[in-house]
Amino acid sequence: MTETIHQTDAVIVGAGPAGLFAVFELGLNDITAHLVDILDRPGGQCAELYPEKPIYDIPAVPVCTGAELTQRLMEQIKPFGPVFHLGQMAEKLEKTESGLWRVTTDRGTVIEAKVVVLAAGGGSFVPKKPPIKGLEAYEGTGVFYSVKKMDAFRGRRIVIAGGGDSALDWVLNLQPLASEVTLLHRRDEFRAAPDSVTRMRRLVEEGRINLKIAQLMGVKGEDGVLQGVVIKDEKGESTLFCDALLAFYGLTMKLGPVAGFGVAMENELIPVNTASFETSVPGIFAIGDINTYPGKMKLILSAFHEAALMAKKAFEIVHPGRKYRFQYTTSSSDLQGKLGVDESKGKAA
Repeated sequence: MTETIHQTDAVIVGAGPAGLFAVFELGLNDITAHLVDILDRPGGQCAELYPEKPIYDIPAVPVCTGAELTQRLMEQIKPFGPVFHLGQMAEKLEKTESGLWRVTTDRGTVIEAKVVVLAAGGGSFVPKKPPIKGLEAYEGTGVFYSVKKMDAFRGRRIVIAGGGDSALDWVLNLQPLASEVTLLHRRDEFRAAPDSVTRMRRLVEEGRINLKIAQLMGVKGEDGVLQGVVIKDEKGESTLFCDALLAFYGLTMKLGPVAGFGVAMENELIPVNTASFETSVPGIFAIGDINTYPGKMKLILSAFHEAALMAKKAFEIVHPGRKYRFQYTTSSSDLQGKLGVDESKGKAA
C-alpha cells in the first residue's frame, strides 16, 4: 500500500490557543497549515482542563471560558482551511532530501512542510494523583482531576482537595451548583490568588461551604460508587461523606517526543530568538508555553504576539522569492479578501 503524505506549508504541533492563532497569522501570509494534537479536539489546555472556567485576560474580551475562546479562534481561522490531525502524537521529525520537514505521528500520519511550529504548551498534561489506594475504581464517576462540565456536579456533595488556584477556583465556581462543597487542605494556608482565598473564607463564614484542615487518607464506596473520603486531622481519622472528590494536586507535564526533535533544550523548554521565535534549528519555531527567553510570561496573549513574529519569519522560508509586505487588516483589501470580509459592510461575509 502506498504511503499517503500530506503536503502543506507549515505543520503546527499543538492545537491550543497558540497553535490556533498561528494558523491565522500564517494564513494572512499565504501559508497553509496542518495541525497535530494528542487531544481529540482543538483547544489544548483550555479545552481539556478548564473548558468552563472563566478567562479574564484576553485583550478586549472581559471574560470568556476556555471553550468559548477555542470556538472564537476556530471561527477566526476558518477562512484559511486548516487541516487537523487529532488524537495523534507527533512522534518523529526528520529532514527530507528535498529540504522539507517530515512529521510522522504515532498513528502513521505523515506530513511534509517547509516549516514546523512547536506550540505544544508544556507537553501532555498528566494530573498528580493523591498517594492513596483505590482511586482507580472511582475515576470518572466519583473521582475527578478536572472539570469538563460544571453541570455534572449540580446537586452533588463535593469534596475538593487542594490549596492552589484550581482548587479555590472550583470551590467558588461549583458552590452555587452543588448541594454541599467541602474544601480539604492539609494546612490553613493557600497558594491561590489572594482574592480567591478571601472569597473562600467569606463563604466559610457564611456557612455556604465547609473548610477542613486535614490530610486525605483514603476513599470509601461500593461497586464503583463513591460514598466518602477518609481524612486525618489532629483528632484522628474520620469520614467525610460525599459522592464526588475533585483532587487538584497539580499537573505533571510530559514533553514527550518533541524533546527528541533536535532543537536545543533548556530545563525542558525550548530557547528561541525573540525576533522570530525560531529555535536553534532554522525552519523550526516554538511559540507559547513550550518556549523560553528572558522575560517570558506564560500568558495566552504572549503566545499571540509570538505567533505574529513567527509568521513573518516563516514567510521568508515558505515564499523565498517574494518580498514581505507589512499590512493592517483594517485597511488592506488584500488581507480582507483573504478573510472573506465584505468591504461594504465591514464584516465577514
